[in-house]
Amino acid sequence: MAAKRPAKSNSRGKSQSDLFPAATTPKAAPEQPVNAPAKPRRPARMQHETAETMAGKQKDIAVSEFFAKNRHLLGFDNPRKALLTTVKEAVDNSLDACEEAGILPELWIRIDALNGGSRAKDTNGNGPNGKNREDQPQMIPSDGAAGGAEPPAVPSVANATRFRVTVRDNGPGIVKAQIPNVFGRLLYGSKFHRLRMSRGQQGIGISAAGMYGLLTTGQSVQIVSRTGRKKPAHRFELQMDTMKNRPEIIVDEEHASWLVADFPYTGTQPTQDSALSTQHSEGTKARRHEGTEAGAAGVAGSTEPRTLNPEPSPEMDHGTEVSIILEARFQRGRASVDEYLEQTAIANPHAAIHYIAPDGVERHFPREVHEVPPSPRTIKPHPHGVELGVLIRMLKETNHKHLGAFLNQEFSRVSPKVASEICRKAGLSPQTWCTQVAREEADRLHKAINETKIMAPPTDCLVPIGPQQILKGLLKEIKAEFYTAETRDPAVYRGNPFQIEVGLAFGGQLPADDTARVIRFANRVPLLYQPSACAITKSVIDTNWRNYGISQSRNALPEGPLVIFVHMASVWVPFTSESKEAIASYDEITREIKLALQECGRKLNAYVRKRQRIAREGQRRHVFEKYIGEVVQACAKMTKVNKEKLYRDLQAAARSRTATADLQLDEDGQAIKPVERAGRLEGDQNVVVIESNASDAAVREADDSEPAAGRAKTAASGGDLFEGTEAA
Repeated sequence: MAAKRPAKSNSRGKSQSDLFPAATTPKAAPEQPVNAPAKPRRPARMQHETAETMAGKQKDIAVSEFFAKNRHLLGFDNPRKALLTTVKEAVDNSLDACEEAGILPELWIRIDALNGGSRAKDTNGNGPNGKNREDQPQMIPSDGAAGGAEPPAVPSVANATRFRVTVRDNGPGIVKAQIPNVFGRLLYGSKFHRLRMSRGQQGIGISAAGMYGLLTTGQSVQIVSRTGRKKPAHRFELQMDTMKNRPEIIVDEEHASWLVADFPYTGTQPTQDSALSTQHSEGTKARRHEGTEAGAAGVAGSTEPRTLNPEPSPEMDHGTEVSIILEARFQRGRASVDEYLEQTAIANPHAAIHYIAPDGVERHFPREVHEVPPSPRTIKPHPHGVELGVLIRMLKETNHKHLGAFLNQEFSRVSPKVASEICRKAGLSPQTWCTQVAREEADRLHKAINETKIMAPPTDCLVPIGPQQILKGLLKEIKAEFYTAETRDPAVYRGNPFQIEVGLAFGGQLPADDTARVIRFANRVPLLYQPSACAITKSVIDTNWRNYGISQSRNALPEGPLVIFVHMASVWVPFTSESKEAIASYDEITREIKLALQECGRKLNAYVRKRQRIAREGQRRHVFEKYIGEVVQACAKMTKVNKEKLYRDLQAAARSRTATADLQLDEDGQAIKPVERAGRLEGDQNVVVIESNASDAAVREADDSEPAAGRAKTAASGGDLFEGTEAA
């Protein structure tokens, strides 16, 4: 019998039967605990990006898409500030357009609340606080609401979160082809590349406000513009494509007329009986795209009853109106729309502004100056303000062939003689071809420009407000006693010309216990936010106001009844951010602000010191006159005297010794003649004094050097009035 073959074994010495046992009944799996933890899964392998996959995801980013995600950079970081920014951008554009066209600006501003629930009913019928106010439009019930029916519900302003902002001006208007680009594209405008003073700089503001309204409410921006009486009015409804920074036209209409009473503009008749109706002519052209009905409903939605003028209304010959619906919050106080318009009226006394708040309160800021400010001229860049990279780019893009002609024609204040000197210091020839200037030679040329003494840039590109206009603005809006203003000579920072103007208002009805109020302006535009980051506020704090009779704590604003007005006019204001809320602290700028503040402070100090002396002399006279009757009676008991004559003599002596109390003073502290009817002091056109009952109280508050002890000393010195008099 053959021997039995042994079973095959694996490398570990186990037989094949051990590795593959015979099929048998499977054994029961061991019981697992009920709460046994599950076995951890093996983590998936992370897939890393490669250069090819990353390259496939890279693409251009539109500027509108960037600012849509970073709208806080433009001033739309909270609802209250968004409302102010929207009004500010529209008003700035309107004022710029009117001044460039030589038109005295007149603006109509209206804010309507579109939601928020019905306002709580008052007991007397109409006003928001339960009182009938003459300055608010009264609700007149319609025919269906007659007989004691409930009037239409008015949205509550306190609870409202959606508003419609409408701003209209009497400017030159905008041509039809440019309306979509102006209001529907970011960084589109005519002011960025020119060097001249203007409120707008970047071409972002009003289109960013429309973008914010679209993002928060989904509603289109409505624009109406007309360029002449014989030309039609064009009405657009636009939305911005934030992915492409392009406007999308929802509605494009052409109307034959535009009435003042139709505000905001709806394209319909304001009144049925109006002699000047807004019915469209047969030649009216209208082009409506998809979404027309939705867009029209968005702008005209939540329509509220409006007080309309039943009389025939004049027609708008030219101008522009923009209406934006946005998520916002209305609140009065500091950094509000009301404060912005008040300060705008101060810095722009040539403008007339009409404002209707959401609660129906109307405010009118009349025009104080009836002359349009002169239009600033555009200048060329100054060589001292050009950086190396900009110089290289200009050399590549210039149309001039030779270096000497390039320096002479492309820059301001560079004569042929100065151009030759710059070329000589750089080791180049004025006949050198601009295309042959390499980077090393451009570097030497840039250093030679900075080493060469060049005249300061021209200042006809600036139009300061002027001390007279500042005084008129302060007199119109601030109830004080003493006013002064100064305009510094032009200066230069980084090759950009600028001017600083300062105005002070003191005493009167201003609160004496608060810190001084600082109102800041840049190119006639109020700056309401980020005061601590602004060079103006820092300069006011760094000024030693104690030298001028005003109390001040360390590293703080001065205290007392004082308003400080500071304005910077420049071809390029160095703002700290795109929202244009604060001015950067350049040494040249802060130095000029301090010098202007000191110049006005010296006049204020002379006035305050003399007023304190007048107040003390008035107290001395009062103390004497209080006891003059008793002195006469005592003298009459001791000897026979004529009481009436003695009384008159004593009064004359008191007036003679306290004659200072009757003085009126100029800015140098000298006695002057009585003020004129308008309140302007003789001898200085930049100082105005308004006599008021609160003037002495304000001066006593400012007099920190003599509190109770000083007054006691003054009262005790009343006996000195009789020295050297026969009556005594």
